Amino acid sequence: MNREFFICFIASVTIAGVIIRPYKIQEAVWAVAGALLLLVFGLISLKDAWTGIGKGLDVYLFLIGMMTLAETARREGLFDWLAGYAIRFSRGSSFRLFVLIYLVGLIVTAFMSNDATAVVLTPAVAVAVSRAKVKNALPYLLICAFIANAASFILPISNPANLVIYGKEMPSLGVWFGTYLLPSLFSVGITFLMLFVTQKKLLQETIDYDIEVEPLLPGGKMALAGIILTTLLLLSASAMNRDLGLPTAVAGVSTTILVLIAGRRNPVEFARHISWSVMPLVAGLFVLAEAVQQAGIIDSLSQKLAEEALHATETASWLAGLAVAFGSNLINNLPAGLIAGSAVSAIHLPEAVRSTILVGIDLGPNLSITGSLATILWLKELRKNGYDMNGWAFLKLGTVVMIPALIGALLALRL
Repeated sequence: MNREFFICFIASVTIAGVIIRPYKIQEAVWAVAGALLLLVFGLISLKDAWTGIGKGLDVYLFLIGMMTLAETARREGLFDWLAGYAIRFSRGSSFRLFVLIYLVGLIVTAFMSNDATAVVLTPAVAVAVSRAKVKNALPYLLICAFIANAASFILPISNPANLVIYGKEMPSLGVWFGTYLLPSLFSVGITFLMLFVTQKKLLQETIDYDIEVEPLLPGGKMALAGIILTTLLLLSASAMNRDLGLPTAVAGVSTTILVLIAGRRNPVEFARHISWSVMPLVAGLFVLAEAVQQAGIIDSLSQKLAEEALHATETASWLAGLAVAFGSNLINNLPAGLIAGSAVSAIHLPEAVRSTILVGIDLGPNLSITGSLATILWLKELRKNGYDMNGWAFLKLGTVVMIPALIGALLALRL
């Protein structure tokens, strides 16, 4: 058996461990263990492993900024305040609350990225359903996971993977909308329809909306200002084709420091409530992706795709879109995006093929909980707030929701 087989085997077992979590062992442990096995058996060199970890630098900075910002907002009561107004606006209708959360998720994803939706919106929704005394909270929380990926190609900044796919060749907003606006509408619309149909039975209850909304305290106002500032920085960085990690980290950490100083909070106590384990998890996934790339597996597939594109662009487009959509669930869409982006640049695929790859990378991860970093972050926030969902249950739901949305979005690209 050759090197490629062992790399694929270790990667598959690692991802299975992350999804299933046998004996409730944390996802990060499986990802790090998989990376260490590759090193121990000489399937990847220490230099290449470090290169893989280094490719995630922008992601780590982005996560630091978003996680600190979200924890600050939670502790200062911003989520409670927003949840109170969302519940009042629902007027006791579970369907109205469902639609409202979906629309808010769409806006947050479009302007702050899909990872922000997972980190910022999920705890806010958890607070809302708790205060509304909702018996079946999962349908509302599932929105945060699915809209994070479904709406992630509305704007270039809606998903860090978009910047990876295009690199220095990012199209103007006019060209972007011309290519992705209609597919985004199909993606968002079909995802909403399938998610609502699958959760309809749990949305029959009348919710409690006559609640008192406490005034937002100074710390909460500072957190809200920090979120607005971060959004503006992300839009500016995207317009200038800059990395998003550093401005997000600066904005998030600066906001947190100001709030901690103003409120005389204990920074150590604050830091204890942040899910730092996501960092080694992401690093482990990047090492796995680097091993797959170094083994030449991706180069072989890319070459076959390039040959297909020369003879039948339409067929190659569909093959590329479907392959990365399902493949991103094996190694996570961000490392997959790095690999796909490198392949696209190296072999100069037609624009039609690149656009289907981007849709597949962004939307495909709605199939499983390991498909995107956003979904992994969502799951961590879910458990942090006292809820849970196993990988098999998500996979069954993801199959019903993602596949129709993916086909619809890919068809819309051809219109």
